Amino acid sequence: MVRLAVALSACCPASLVPPDTLPAPSGDLRRALSFLGVSVTPHGVPSLDAETVVRAGFGAGLLAGLLGFPVALFCSLLVPALRLAALPAVPAVALGTAHTVHRLPVWLARVRRTRALGRVTGLFGRAVLRMRIEPSPERSAVFAGRTGTGPLADSLAAHARRARGTPRSGFAGFAEEWRDWLPAVRRATALVDAAGDAPPGERARTLDRALSAVLDGTHDRLTAFAGEIRGPATGLYAFGVLLPLALLGVLPAARVAGVGVGLVHLVLLYDVVLPVGLLAVSAWLLTRRPVAFPPPRVGRDHPDVPTDARRTLVAVVGGGVLAGGVTGVVVAEWAVPVAVLGAGIGAGCLVRFRPIKQVRDHARAVESGLDDALYLVGRRVLEGESVETALTRVGSELSDETGEVVADASRRSRVLDLGVRQAFVGDLGALRDVPSQRARGTAELLALAASEGRPAGEAVVALADHLGDLRRVETDARQELRQVTGTLASTAALFGPLVAGATVALADGMAGAGRSTTTALTGAGASAGGAGTAAGTLATADLGVAVGVYTLLLTVVLTALSVGLEHGLDRALVGYRVGIALLSATATFLASVLGAGLLV
Repeated sequence: MVRLAVALSACCPASLVPPDTLPAPSGDLRRALSFLGVSVTPHGVPSLDAETVVRAGFGAGLLAGLLGFPVALFCSLLVPALRLAALPAVPAVALGTAHTVHRLPVWLARVRRTRALGRVTGLFGRAVLRMRIEPSPERSAVFAGRTGTGPLADSLAAHARRARGTPRSGFAGFAEEWRDWLPAVRRATALVDAAGDAPPGERARTLDRALSAVLDGTHDRLTAFAGEIRGPATGLYAFGVLLPLALLGVLPAARVAGVGVGLVHLVLLYDVVLPVGLLAVSAWLLTRRPVAFPPPRVGRDHPDVPTDARRTLVAVVGGGVLAGGVTGVVVAEWAVPVAVLGAGIGAGCLVRFRPIKQVRDHARAVESGLDDALYLVGRRVLEGESVETALTRVGSELSDETGEVVADASRRSRVLDLGVRQAFVGDLGALRDVPSQRARGTAELLALAASEGRPAGEAVVALADHLGDLRRVETDARQELRQVTGTLASTAALFGPLVAGATVALADGMAGAGRSTTTALTGAGASAGGAGTAAGTLATADLGVAVGVYTLLLTVVLTALSVGLEHGLDRALVGYRVGIALLSATATFLASVLGAGLLV
């Protein structure tokens, strides 16, 4: 996804601008492309470097200006009121397009770093617990990098490889690379390195301090972000949602009073300008998030995730046809396009991404009981039992999803004669179809503990405490942000559509009242004048469709923003939540139109 977005933004219009006439790329752009890993492309395609992105930005801006000029000229001729704004907007659009292309790789790199830093606590947890079993920073760095996935683990593994054969462990270079994004990393790595030379009595306390440094640093950054985000999020909510909805509420009265607000003005403001502005501010807010705890990544190759796109197509067509048919009979014919669009897209997103959510829910359920299971295993290992025997007993004692996985791994180990690692994460392991990096890292440590015996029991108990602390940090971080994200989500799914639907019904009622009053006062001879007065108001069909499209766009943007702030941007999670929100917003909008129409 990242490679495709950057390649499309850079390669397509790059040939429109000569390379010798442009400024040098910024350092941020070079670092972003290096981090994204798109500087070299295979199959003979020219490499995507910073100079190409700069050329592409100005080429895209030039193309936008050339295409925008005739469009602006046509709009100014069609609607004279736009004459003063249409042509001056062309250079603004061209410059905005160029800037967007130049900043897109930087924005994507920030989002990816945010997701990567959500795994820093797990990375250091594995490193610290490896140190508890064997006090070797070099092996600890190798183990933590090998048992993880993502940019953070890859970076540590690369630094560990470069430090091989030297007195260093790789932690120092890793801290230097990531300290600007999470300063606590530097202190934690220094403590891990120091624990290797510490006396046995001080080693455990030093490692605990290293782990606390990462946990506290992550928590402090997220708490500060939650405080900083309230002001901009409130401004977005006030000027991007409340004020436009309030203006919709007074629109019928304004039209009756003779204020010239036409359909073109309404469509440009509510269906173009406001959504683009909300999208830009949302992107700015998301790039400010320091750390995200993304859900487990589930690929389309998972056995429980269907790959047949026909299910999604059937849901889109079926949901749209059903909603459109009911709306045309119960509400109004003009509302059919809004119902088809909202219900069709919402049903399609729900059907496409719901299987992924179910797999993730199972993975989360497995993770939620890991600390209890590890504590029981660690206590039994301390009492002299082997890890294999302890797993068998714990699997029979726990009745949740974690206990089922432990029992399944123990059974596979006995029946197939597998070791602890293969029984969990091997090709035939119990975690083969559970996309949980935390569970897999835990299994790797259990396998290491099985080879060490009774001395590893204390490390397993410490791992249980660490997982509990990590879960509390994630829970506290989401609770800090939930006040903001909850307001955005409820506005997108319920409050916004409710106000918008009532506005459309009010406009229809006031237009009908105006026609009736004119006819009663002037008689049949004034009917033409009454028609002219009614024509001064927006037709209900035009107003309803314009407002309905704005409602759906508002729902998509605010829902994606709330999910991104709380969990980090994840395509499947955003798609699932958007699907639910679109169905709710469509039903609320149509019900509000119908209910308010009965009262007006």
